[in-house]
Amino acid sequence: MVTALTITVNGRLHRLDVADEALLSDLLRGVLGLTGTHRGCDTAQCGACTVHVDGEAVKSCNVLAHQVAGRSITTIEGLAIEGGRLHPMQQAFKDCHALQCGFCTAGMVMSAIDILRRHRELTAELVRAELDGNLCRCTGYENIVKAVLQAARESER
Repeated sequence: MVTALTITVNGRLHRLDVADEALLSDLLRGVLGLTGTHRGCDTAQCGACTVHVDGEAVKSCNVLAHQVAGRSITTIEGLAIEGGRLHPMQQAFKDCHALQCGFCTAGMVMSAIDILRRHRELTAELVRAELDGNLCRCTGYENIVKAVLQAARESER
C-alpha cells in the first residue's frame, strides 16, 4: 500500500507518496537525498539516524514515514544558521575534536541538541547518561561530552 504524505523537512514542505512500510530514515536518505541521516543498526540502538520531529530527538530507523505526516522534521542538514554558519553544537563538536570518522556525528549532534533542550544544567555524568543510546566506535566519548558541555556554556551567554 502507498500513503500520500505531507511533511516539512528542514523548513521545506514535501508532498510524497510513500510505501506504508517505508521508514523515515529511508525517506530522508533515499527519497529526499538527505544523507547526513545514517542507518547503522536498524534497531534504534546506535543513534546514527537521530533527527528531530517537532523539535524532539527521534531515531528515524524506528519510525514509519507515514507516522510523521503533517509534522516538522529537522535533519543535520537543516541546522545551519543564516549565512551558512555551523549550528553552535556543530561548532562545539568541531572545536572539541568530537568526531573522527563522522558516521555517528549527525546523530550525536541531534541528540545533544535535544539534551540541551530538556536540561537546564548539565554535568558530564548527565551527558554520558543521556547519550547512552548513541554509539561511537572512534572517539571514546570524552570529546563528545566536552563538546556538549561547551555548547551548553555558550548557550547560557
